[in-house]
Amino acid sequence: MAEILSALRSLMASHSPPLHALIVPSEDYHQSEYVSDRDKRREFVSGFTGSAGLALITKDEARLWTDGRYFLQAMQQLSDQWQLMRIGEDPSVDSWISDNLPREAAIGVDPWCVSVDTAQRWERAFAKNQQKLIQTSSNLVDEVWKNQPPAETNPVIVHPLEFAGRSVAEKLKDMREKLAIERARGIIITALDEVAWLYNIRGSDVSYCPVVHAFAIVTLNSAFLYVDKRKVSSKVSSSIQENGIEVREYGAVSSDVALLASNQLDKDTGLSSGRNDVCETGTCEAEENNNDLIWVDPASCCYALFSKLDAKKMLLQQSPLALAKALKNPVELDGLRNAHIRDGAAVVQYLVWLDKQMQEIYGASGYFLEGKGASKKRSETMKLTEVTASDKLEGFRATKEHFRGLSFPTISSVGPNAAVIHYSPQPETCAELDPDSIYLFDSGAQYLDGTTDITRTVHFGKPSEHEKACYTSVLKGHIALGNARFPNGTNGHALDILARIPLWRYGLDYRHGTGHGIGSYLNVHEGPHLISFRPQARNVPLQASMTVTDGRLVIPPYTDFFSLLRYHFVFNPFNACFTHSFSHFTISKHLMH
Repeated sequence: MAEILSALRSLMASHSPPLHALIVPSEDYHQSEYVSDRDKRREFVSGFTGSAGLALITKDEARLWTDGRYFLQAMQQLSDQWQLMRIGEDPSVDSWISDNLPREAAIGVDPWCVSVDTAQRWERAFAKNQQKLIQTSSNLVDEVWKNQPPAETNPVIVHPLEFAGRSVAEKLKDMREKLAIERARGIIITALDEVAWLYNIRGSDVSYCPVVHAFAIVTLNSAFLYVDKRKVSSKVSSSIQENGIEVREYGAVSSDVALLASNQLDKDTGLSSGRNDVCETGTCEAEENNNDLIWVDPASCCYALFSKLDAKKMLLQQSPLALAKALKNPVELDGLRNAHIRDGAAVVQYLVWLDKQMQEIYGASGYFLEGKGASKKRSETMKLTEVTASDKLEGFRATKEHFRGLSFPTISSVGPNAAVIHYSPQPETCAELDPDSIYLFDSGAQYLDGTTDITRTVHFGKPSEHEKACYTSVLKGHIALGNARFPNGTNGHALDILARIPLWRYGLDYRHGTGHGIGSYLNVHEGPHLISFRPQARNVPLQASMTVTDGRLVIPPYTDFFSLLRYHFVFNPFNACFTHSFSHFTISKHLMH
């Protein structure tokens, strides 16, 4: 780690202009939460493996910012050369830079790995001391990463209509209607799950996420997919082109954005992608004359592409695909239910198997047959670990129809490890199961018809009074949220408190949101809606046909973490229907008026 920091500082000193600091974000060129091995630059320089965080390297210091989900993990993984900065407790990275680096300092960042929103926020903060954000022409981390993994070249797969529920033509028609309403002539789509959803394609470029490294541009007349053409078979290429989409090389997006800015992109192609579907009244020519904006989502578009556009002719607004993707169509909802039925069966098989193993190996009284196995002796030759247990769970899931893999690394955790919110057990260091400790597993799977995310917390011995009180408080929070009836326009920020009140009575809380959206054979974390105390939960109201998870880890605030409980469930907040069968709730159409 010391050699990496030294090499980076050498590059910073020789850079033109010399850099006082280098920011290394977690994100890739698409601002993804989960990235491919090649894009784990922040992990490479810091040793911290969590999915969220930001590294700052100065001439003399190295600091890492992360949120409450990862405080424990970061403390365990960071070397003494790094200082942990706790988001929400310590100054933000831009505030720290503004207050601690010299006046007129130069702060470098790869503009492909930072969003428009974030870069502009930093620039405003740095301007107070005439500091400047410098866009590096290359990624300095890549230059020192000698064994950086190669780029993924996995095949692009067409997602069948029987699972997607809506055709590409329908989605493009809706997109162009939104462009016309907003007086925009084109949109740059950078989020991987949005590209996959719009064009009904899937891939495996990012572990656990069935997405393809690709960009998209859609105009009133044309549509483009920017992807490594080695990934696109002739059959898939024909299917994509049948929808009026031109396939171009991944790297061509940079020059094509410049063409889009100068209104030359449509003239560069002979393809038409559904113009007649949108312009049935012959008004397209008038629309093109009046529509001169380029739509960019500032939260997902990288600063490198943004910098090629005319600031006066941009519509900086959330992508219309974010909400469209979150509002599941009937086929997607049916798929979600069916996926959870199969996934739930796998989890029940696992729990029955695990209960039997805990009795036979450890002499536990048993979760389902409490008291009957209490007299058994512990095996001296067999043992069960967090990893071997999670492997067995994956095995049960793999037998189910449409299984395509896990939706995130399984969090299989015993005792204190269950307090590490995104704990990742490793074969060399993982804990052995213990009948006298809580066991928590947070896991999910990808099926062609749906994505799952489910947590269960069990105890195979006799839990303490404190553990039972905490578990009961969590359950009360679930029921309170599950029974909530709320009017149109209510957002997840307003509902979040319902899950926390029973915990607050005991001085307990959890340092993360309560629920997140989930994709349809897509990313396990999906916006734009969420149930959380965070301000962004106010941005989008909960609507019919959205799906949301509900889970939390309980911790005593202001003290050391304690292994307790997380739980996911499905509920119908409008009919007061509460069930533990699924890991999501689907918002029904019976909203209050």
